[in-house]
Amino acid sequence: MTDILTVTMNPALDVSTSTDKVMDTHKLRCTAPIFHPGGGGINVARVLHRLGGDCLALYLAGGMNGQRLRQLLDQEQVRGHCIAIAGETRESFSAHETSSGRDFRFVLPGPALTPGEWQAGLDYISALGASPPYLVASGGLPPDVPEDFYARLARLAKARGSRVVLDTSGPALAAALAEGVYLVKPSLRELRELTGHPLQTGPDQHAAALQIIRSGQAQVVALSLGEDGALLVTANRALRARSLPVPVASSIGAGDSFVGGLVWALSRHETLEQAFRYGMAAGAAALLAPGTALCQAADVERLHREVLITPA
Repeated sequence: MTDILTVTMNPALDVSTSTDKVMDTHKLRCTAPIFHPGGGGINVARVLHRLGGDCLALYLAGGMNGQRLRQLLDQEQVRGHCIAIAGETRESFSAHETSSGRDFRFVLPGPALTPGEWQAGLDYISALGASPPYLVASGGLPPDVPEDFYARLARLAKARGSRVVLDTSGPALAAALAEGVYLVKPSLRELRELTGHPLQTGPDQHAAALQIIRSGQAQVVALSLGEDGALLVTANRALRARSLPVPVASSIGAGDSFVGGLVWALSRHETLEQAFRYGMAAGAAALLAPGTALCQAADVERLHREVLITPA
């Protein structure tokens, strides 16, 4: 069917703009809005498509925002399967402050889903004739979806032979890790919340990632460290990558681009080190574009040669 299936339970119509300075009580004069289809798995699918990956985006959408989201995905020629819902797909609004380079992100909760709506996502995967080698579960969960939804998804996907890549947060992350996945991509903040420790040093971060692996919660941990780069850990190896010095138009979507580049390379049977290199390049390339425009293939190919990876 496809090499990679991405799952987005709470997609968004991403609206981005910029203004000189964000201040309270004042009317903020902004540039013309830019619209993109958004949500973790959708963004990963957009990156995979640009890199030439064989991908299908599974997502739930409804209302006028859902219709606009589907149209934007069609314009990018991203192959998808939309499960229609009664509620209105959320908007996600971001403002880039040009005077400081900071991004301000306003994230709405999304529509409440009925049990039949969220169960339809699991049923779709159960009914697939052939399981994808990789399944990417990315983004938060909308209201009224069980916290163990990704755990159920991981259990189903693993039983069908797929490698599960997880990028979420909070209780949904903890529940899915208890079920076990192939690869998890937490931020440092998310790893601190999971462990309850400050993880201020490189050895502490490595040890926390290794504990996830030794406890059977994941085979690979890709820890994003923002400006400090990233750490990739397996049971017998740890690699650290420095962030690339690129001009930043927006920091939004860098994590999703990282996952897209990483999974794309893994689906091509690249080594973990090479996949890590492509992930770092895709994340850096996303910084070059405003809003959630994400990375472009030419930038990823150019930048991956510049990624410095060392043993951690």
